[in-house]
Amino acid sequence: MADLPAPGVPARGWRLPRLQRLIASRGFQSWAARFPLTRRRVRREGEALFDLVAGFCHSQVLMALVQLDLPQSLLAGPKRLADLSRATAVPEARLLVLLQAAAALGLVRQGRRGAWGLTHRGAALAGVPGLQEMIRHHDLLYRDLGDPAAFFRGETVPELAGFWPYVFGGAVPPERAETYSRLMADSQHLVAEDTLATLNFRGISHLMDVGGGTGAFLATVGQAWSGMDLTLFDLPQVVPAARARFAAGGLSERVTIAEGSFRTGALPRGADAISLVRVLYDHEESTVAALLARCFEALPPGGRLIISEPMSGGRKPERAGDAYFAIYTLAMGTGKARSAAEIGALCRAAGFRRVRAPKPRRAFVTSCLEARKPG
Repeated sequence: MADLPAPGVPARGWRLPRLQRLIASRGFQSWAARFPLTRRRVRREGEALFDLVAGFCHSQVLMALVQLDLPQSLLAGPKRLADLSRATAVPEARLLVLLQAAAALGLVRQGRRGAWGLTHRGAALAGVPGLQEMIRHHDLLYRDLGDPAAFFRGETVPELAGFWPYVFGGAVPPERAETYSRLMADSQHLVAEDTLATLNFRGISHLMDVGGGTGAFLATVGQAWSGMDLTLFDLPQVVPAARARFAAGGLSERVTIAEGSFRTGALPRGADAISLVRVLYDHEESTVAALLARCFEALPPGGRLIISEPMSGGRKPERAGDAYFAIYTLAMGTGKARSAAEIGALCRAAGFRRVRAPKPRRAFVTSCLEARKPG
């Protein structure tokens, strides 16, 4: 018998439908689970399939941990079940079920003396900037996916579309701007780190970050490149928080803040590089095309365009871009997770050349693309 193909890869000598019918048959599954050369693989595939089936429960375990502030509580040190029960107002028997589930997911563990503490993965959950806020924010996405078939048919009105009103060009109340700016800024530090590690910023004398929110990305770049002039361009509502951030980082003298919307007018000139960080995937094609054209106009000959955001894997779908961000943007009601090839084509249509997309450092954090204005 020929070796079975790797997942997603057709085997040579097999007609794919025939192979799939064979794998789907109960008799073959029973045989493969016993046969020495296949049983280990069958077990791995079975576990992976069950993880997909149980994924909703896993996500709710994660949500409960965060809502009960257990990661932060355990970051201070291991605690006994009774103490955690009192702190969370969750009965011990029910809390034990949650902790056992979290242990199965590799987030917590019980010590020899019975106290519960974090694993390395759990400590990362507690410490990664913005991760717990994003998990709390997922309650909107969970509700939007309550009827997934209707959602994918386009028969629902997702709540996420109302959480991010700026993507439709509407007015943004100051309190809402503060909420989503904080949500985005918390994760921007990781995005900035990976962008700086993936692309070489050498030779840039003046960087303008368009749609940069409260300036988290620009502040990180400014700390890494001390001789670089910086400009932040975004809506007036985020300016006060941006000024406070730059002042706290000692960057006020180097940063110019320009208020405006890239949807309604030309971008300021003077920068020899423009960055778009988690901007394009929020918007539909026409908005993206218009923004890239404005970037092209604002840059001098030889100017550089830097794009950093979650991307689809295109012909090779990947988990972060295609099984999370693509669905998230679909719920937003506009935008999409585009592949590097799609974004590159949009850049070329705007006039850019020398488009390149290096292999991402961590695709679940961000992917990067760079393009040049001829000259």
